[in-house]
Amino acid sequence: MNTLVIQSLSKHFGQTAAVDGVSLTIGAGEFVGIIGRSGAGKSTLLRLINRLNEPTQGRVMYDATLVTVLTGRALREWRRDCAMVFQQFNLIGRLDVLTNVLMGRLTSVPTWRALLSAWSEADKLAALETLDRFGMADFAAQRCDQLSGGQQQRVAICRALMQQPKIILADEPIASLDPRNTQLVMDALAAINRDLGITVLCNLHSLDIARSYCNRLVGMSAGRVVFDGTPAKLDDSLAQELYGLEATQAMSTPPQRPQLADILDFPGRAQVA
Repeated sequence: MNTLVIQSLSKHFGQTAAVDGVSLTIGAGEFVGIIGRSGAGKSTLLRLINRLNEPTQGRVMYDATLVTVLTGRALREWRRDCAMVFQQFNLIGRLDVLTNVLMGRLTSVPTWRALLSAWSEADKLAALETLDRFGMADFAAQRCDQLSGGQQQRVAICRALMQQPKIILADEPIASLDPRNTQLVMDALAAINRDLGITVLCNLHSLDIARSYCNRLVGMSAGRVVFDGTPAKLDDSLAQELYGLEATQAMSTPPQRPQLADILDFPGRAQVA
């Protein structure tokens, strides 16, 4: 149940194969790091899964649903179940944090309610509880463009959680963040996976971070999967294939990290309404 199956998936842009015959099976509750250099096809793969890009060939299935043929409402429901977290946050800067998080309910409420900001009390409470879970409740009334990058990314993660997804696709969520905010955001994703059982696929350039957080790594090079296994099985020669001259630095020993609850001092297993 809740298995994501990718079969011979390809995406060509002209003569260039951004994704080239990728086949993967992702089980429920996995935390998968998709690793490799820039241009390896990581972002395109996530966008194909979410149907933000259309495949040239191949298919994506989720249980008995053929994702690659969905249209209309069924496609919108898939994008609700398979939430995206972007590198650029994609928040509305002039709106407050709470409203941005409530936007995660757009696929589940009438359009007029969102346009008039007529959110139900239940939705508002759920949004506040989600923000509180990740130490952002005190910023609920603040404009998003007044937040730091790490704070904005945590708001984006809260918005994704408001979709009540089964899968979260995180596309380079820490690429523009400093080390402290990198840890906070990755701990947030780890807590979602651990405490809520949500499957997480996370594109990461840093092998160091990927080995520290993910229980499975998928290495991509030139649009193809060249490694699929546990972090312990990724040896120096495979890292060299993935990262070239960056491999030595990428293979450095990952630091020990505290749990998110320890950093932000809130209960680590509070449930999202």
